[in-house]
Amino acid sequence: MVTLKVDASPKLARKIPDTFLGVFFEEMGHGGAGGIWAELVSNRGFEAGGPNTPSNIDPWLIVGDDSSIFVETDRSSCFSRNIVALRMEVLCNDCPAGGVGIYNPGFWGMNIEDGKAYNLVMYVKSPKTTCLTVSLTSSDGLQSLASVNIIVAGKSKWIKVEKKLVAEGTNRISRLQITSKKKGVVWFDQVSLMPADTYKGHGFRNGLVSMLLDLKPRFLRFPGGCFVEGGWLRNAFRWRQSIGPWEERPGHFGDCWQYWTDDGLGYFEFLQLSEDISAAPIWVFNNGISYNDEVNTATIAPFVKDILDSLEFARGSANSTWGSVRAKMGHPKPFPVKYVAIGNEDCERKFYKGNYLKFYNAIREAYPDIQLISNCDGSSAPLDHPADIYDFHVYADAKTLFSMKNTFDKSTRSGPKAFVSEYAVWKTDAGRGTLLASLAEAAFLTGLEKNSDAVEMACHAPLFVNDDIEKKWNPDVIVFNTWQHYGTPSFWMQKIFRESSGAMVHPTTISYGSSANSLAASAITWKDSENRSFLRVKIVNFESDAARVTISTTGLESSIDVLRSTATVLTSTNVMDENSFSNPNKVVSVKSQLFEAGAQMQVTLVPHSFTSFDLALAPSKFVTLADV
Repeated sequence: MVTLKVDASPKLARKIPDTFLGVFFEEMGHGGAGGIWAELVSNRGFEAGGPNTPSNIDPWLIVGDDSSIFVETDRSSCFSRNIVALRMEVLCNDCPAGGVGIYNPGFWGMNIEDGKAYNLVMYVKSPKTTCLTVSLTSSDGLQSLASVNIIVAGKSKWIKVEKKLVAEGTNRISRLQITSKKKGVVWFDQVSLMPADTYKGHGFRNGLVSMLLDLKPRFLRFPGGCFVEGGWLRNAFRWRQSIGPWEERPGHFGDCWQYWTDDGLGYFEFLQLSEDISAAPIWVFNNGISYNDEVNTATIAPFVKDILDSLEFARGSANSTWGSVRAKMGHPKPFPVKYVAIGNEDCERKFYKGNYLKFYNAIREAYPDIQLISNCDGSSAPLDHPADIYDFHVYADAKTLFSMKNTFDKSTRSGPKAFVSEYAVWKTDAGRGTLLASLAEAAFLTGLEKNSDAVEMACHAPLFVNDDIEKKWNPDVIVFNTWQHYGTPSFWMQKIFRESSGAMVHPTTISYGSSANSLAASAITWKDSENRSFLRVKIVNFESDAARVTISTTGLESSIDVLRSTATVLTSTNVMDENSFSNPNKVVSVKSQLFEAGAQMQVTLVPHSFTSFDLALAPSKFVTLADV
């Protein structure tokens, strides 16, 4: 018999940081473009093919054939930062009944739903008056879901067209098409289609935001990851290019993950998303280093100024140079950026520490309250440079990550704390998100929870993946396509930890019988939305056999209310089970009432499981089994 001892006395309890658990968003796996950012048009500005024309307009294609229509890009746009536009010449005098033109399939199809409205914005010009038909159709163009006619006056100047299309039917893999029946020439640029019902009207896909809210994240780390660095600096994320009116943003090719983004989801939108989900923003910025090139510290000063400007954009008054740009975008109130990470996984690079100190000193002087995060690991030895927090990343097989639950037991309690900003089981154990992976991650998190005086924050990586892409990083927390989404077992595991931020953690010890080192556990007290207190004891059983455990709790100052006490179990019939669109709830946590709860409890942990016991603490008179 195994005994788990929990000392719940207040004198030994320790508060877990309020920002302990959060989420990490990186623009990878089309998590942003074609994901949480609700823009339905892919390559909306025709810039993805590069600035030289003619260029590739993928995924745009023509309606008709090359005898009836000719399309090409040129550099005639009215936007100076994204100069490429599309020229469409209708060649036919007697065009087909449906007209000829162009269409965009979006990101593996557009999810168009009956009765819902979609906002169309596009810029057009034509030397002669012409009539265009903008339609939402099925992928083959045969089913019409919505349609509107637009008269383009014959002018030499660009005009902005705004229309609302209301769908009369549902099709999950629709397309947007623009057609004409009249011979002539029309130019297009910045063609956008957004659902009218995005989260808080800020452009985010409702269903995916709801998944984030389910995790109750206390912070949002963004926008990467490797996306921040770039394979080359010329392709790194540039915050200046991602702010201001969306039409004017040039977009860029993310060469780490090998796809184009229009940067509709930019620096401002990340800050807005943080605010919308009540999470502290953690801005990870490029420190002059990419995978293949880096800036000498002697010439890093312009990069430092660039980041100081980014902080003024976020935190400056509406009257400041960059704060006024934010205010013009509709957010006069500053964003509370209190954390920044100087680079990503760059510690061993030649110029990192020199560059780091330049950023550190400049930001510390301008914003002394900002917590500065180093890329260098300080878990086993002191850092050789100043920092408030240090990054710790780990990707490992399940057995290794389970064994790392004690990683921070001997870490210093003075000096910088750890930010475990990327952790996950990956490769063969991970599949596309297995129960096994989630159990190892849960065990690792129990260790972080117990060492939360040395660990400030933690988040899983990656967060999102679009199931339609061919090359995927596995596993991810949330999987989606054009209209569906589900959480992997890691998502359900993290839901069990979502009350840990700001809770009180208690000492736990496990006295092993014959179970060897197959268990991991932690205990917290937390309060629900009605201010009711609970003792939560979490236990991972990493073995293929059931485990009998006696939970012995001392130091409780309140009695246990049996009727409000529950057990939540995450398990499945096979440790390699995964969730999928065909069976999204194959591996989910299941809550049930406890019929026996007290300071001494004997429980059976099913094989390969993660169990959370929530023992309700009675404020006064409590219910016992004798009362039931």
